[in-house]
Amino acid sequence: MSIKENLIVIKKTFKNPECLLIAVSKTKPIGDLKEAYDAGMRDFGENKVQELVDKQAQMPEDIRWHMIGHLQRNKVKYIAPFVHLIHGVDSFKLLKEINKQAKKAERIIPCLIQMHIAKEESKFGFDEVELEEMLTSEEIKSLTHVNIIGLMGMATFTENQDLVRSEFKGLKALFDNLKGRELPDNFEMKEISMGMSGDYLIAQEEGSTMVRVGSAIFGGRG
Repeated sequence: MSIKENLIVIKKTFKNPECLLIAVSKTKPIGDLKEAYDAGMRDFGENKVQELVDKQAQMPEDIRWHMIGHLQRNKVKYIAPFVHLIHGVDSFKLLKEINKQAKKAERIIPCLIQMHIAKEESKFGFDEVELEEMLTSEEIKSLTHVNIIGLMGMATFTENQDLVRSEFKGLKALFDNLKGRELPDNFEMKEISMGMSGDYLIAQEEGSTMVRVGSAIFGGRG
């Protein structure tokens, strides 16, 4: 099937039509991105800074670029002028660097805090103790060029759907808990980014507001 046909099929399966579909275009050629763009996609996700910068220069200006991979602090400056949303803020040091580069770019960068919800050690992210320490620190209030708009989490890569569901459920419970609390001015719980090609339907059932889908749109990695 074509990319356009894949998009139609995916959107028909959505449990929540309000959930934002982000086309994960990493490793895909510009031609594939243009095909998705022509089919109406405006939100694209990349996990490598160089690839994101290269593609942004070649694609229409109305695209919303999502940085979805692990972001190194020394690479933030390259995407700070244009990135729409950084999904994977996995440390306070990274958040401070994003704030610094956003200030230089004279903008406020929306971010999601990545929580470590998977059983795998290889995944990045805050645990709840680290999140609490950041939320209650005085330093967080000085970060005036970032806007934390929610949480992101990646489930364990497994066939066990009950485990995946329980991890998403846990993240949603944390999200709801934070939503009911008084938070710093630069924090607001609006978005919860969870779910990829293999588990986006479960993620939507558990309350995800944005899903990151690559192979189901573009086919297997080229």
